[in-house]
Amino acid sequence: MSNPSNGQIANVLNETRLFPPSETFAKQAVIGSLRSYEELYKESIEDIEGFWAKQAREHLHWFEPFHTTLEWKNPLAKWFIGGKTNVSYNCLDAHVLAGNGDRIAFHWEGEPGDRRTITYAEMLNDVCRFANALKQLGIEKGDRVSIYMPMVPELAVAMLACARIGAIHSVIFGGFSAEAISDRNNDAQAKLLITADGGWRRGKALSLKDTADEALAKSPTVEKCIVLKRIDNAPNMTPGRDVWWHDLVANASEDCPATSMDSEDSLFILYTSGSTGKPKGIRHTTAGYNLYAKRTFEWVFDHREGDVFWCTADCGWITGHSYIVYGPMSAGATQVMYEGAPNWPQEDRFWEIIERYRVTILYTAPTAIRTFIKWGDHHVDKHDLSSLRLLGSVGEGINPEAWMWYYEKIGGGRCPIVDTWWQTETGGIMMSPLPGAIACKPGSCTRPLPGIVPRVLGHSLADVEANHGGMLCIEKPWPGMLRGIWGDDERYQQQYWSLVPGMYLTGDNARRDDDGYYWIMGRIDDVINVSGHRLSTIEVESALVSHPAVAEAAAVGRPDDIKGQAITVFVTLKNHEPTDAMREMLKKHVRKEIGALAVPDDVRFTSSLPKTRSGKIMRRLLRDIAAGKEGTGDTSTLEDYTVLVRLRNDDES
Repeated sequence: MSNPSNGQIANVLNETRLFPPSETFAKQAVIGSLRSYEELYKESIEDIEGFWAKQAREHLHWFEPFHTTLEWKNPLAKWFIGGKTNVSYNCLDAHVLAGNGDRIAFHWEGEPGDRRTITYAEMLNDVCRFANALKQLGIEKGDRVSIYMPMVPELAVAMLACARIGAIHSVIFGGFSAEAISDRNNDAQAKLLITADGGWRRGKALSLKDTADEALAKSPTVEKCIVLKRIDNAPNMTPGRDVWWHDLVANASEDCPATSMDSEDSLFILYTSGSTGKPKGIRHTTAGYNLYAKRTFEWVFDHREGDVFWCTADCGWITGHSYIVYGPMSAGATQVMYEGAPNWPQEDRFWEIIERYRVTILYTAPTAIRTFIKWGDHHVDKHDLSSLRLLGSVGEGINPEAWMWYYEKIGGGRCPIVDTWWQTETGGIMMSPLPGAIACKPGSCTRPLPGIVPRVLGHSLADVEANHGGMLCIEKPWPGMLRGIWGDDERYQQQYWSLVPGMYLTGDNARRDDDGYYWIMGRIDDVINVSGHRLSTIEVESALVSHPAVAEAAAVGRPDDIKGQAITVFVTLKNHEPTDAMREMLKKHVRKEIGALAVPDDVRFTSSLPKTRSGKIMRRLLRDIAAGKEGTGDTSTLEDYTVLVRLRNDDES
């Protein structure tokens, strides 16, 4: 097992299945062999600056060329110094000027069934009109603009319009509370809020404007509010402050040249929940982020002419920023965008959409995949999914059993799965199989992408041995990296750069196996220390979910006088009764799968787990419940507050 003194984490999950790309897939792939990947990777780390300079010159449009590729003064990076570009130009004008204006940018589908098809030329016109409308309201380069909207094309239009004129956008997920919105408005000192009268979710019209009004009462810096008409519910409009989107753009010009932006000008702030009561605004800049989002999209998703790409995320999260708006649109991709829930009006809505638009690449979350498994295969069987050629997962580590279901049931055993690891802070994917080059292992994000140098360190800050876990750090700077926390340089330095000198601390644990494949083992805080052995929560959870009765599981540690920590698991069953017999059966199953050390001390059944609105399980809240104390810290990203009440009630009963 592990030696607790050096900070290693025991590896108790043994996954050996290997799925190489088919010959047919590899032949057509952008990077079609392991040798090609290894040559590209070697080139990228032997001369990081030369590699990224070449990528930047070939893959972005520049109004003025850069003179210095990288200035690195740990922890501050500047990329492509002296260069002038514009992200909106790279996403729109570049394609229209190349003669591809008629290419479809989005097949959009609203939850009630309304549909629109929008070309790149139409997107450019819409973005220019809205950018001119923003200028008319007094928005200038450097102003912060909050965006609180449903998943409609105008959300992407608003983001690209801000980028076009140099305003810094802060997208706030359309399900957040008024308090979460006002916190973000005030931290960014936003000048404008863009919202909608409402949006659709599971058949209900949600009034976003009412929530926005409540937030604006506590947002003193916001001067104006633009309202898109979506559900036509006649919201309250405050004279002098609120203005309808359609009125603003009615007479706006379609001519709005893209502002020449410095490579390091801020592009957006994206708030992510912190362990303190205050969310932190991750700041990303222009050229490096744009390049990294574009190239990682092209490499990981093996993007080809004729692909129809569907990332099921919301633009309120980094996945939507990087792999709905900035990455795919810079690459000229055709995409699907869907407004609503995956189970409205039936649990087969996703499969219906894939069949209708002949989606070729699907990128979704492990949480969604586990939910689809729970709903049953019969929903999938109704539809023709033969158009799919590649699958992806994002958000949390995907357990091997969910991976296998995704591979066999959704991909028909023919589609590689790109299991991607990255973060809001990294700007884009850091580790993933390149689907034509790297064989997949269920549950592993496999190898680092070009230019990325991961290290797995113990508490002594020495590299740990293969097949032992430790802290995942990134050794070299990369173009998509965050440039700070908005308004809080000290927190940026403290959180990401203070523990391991000269390296970015990801906050995740990982291990590297004998083949050089990486396995994410949960957050650093999610390690359970049992009798001197440090165990990863993900491995315990994977063992539980491999039982046919289990839909989802979360493992946490609670204080124990004898062992230091005891293992508590929260389990959601598929269609089984939560009985004592089931509890014992699951304990035996974990013992059989990974050994006596990992057998849970407590098995608690629950109908649902506390998750963020992007689908991540909030384990720190479960740790508090397991330890019998009230939760602390930021809960603004929690999807359903009633889950906590139910869990605490279950605990007391």
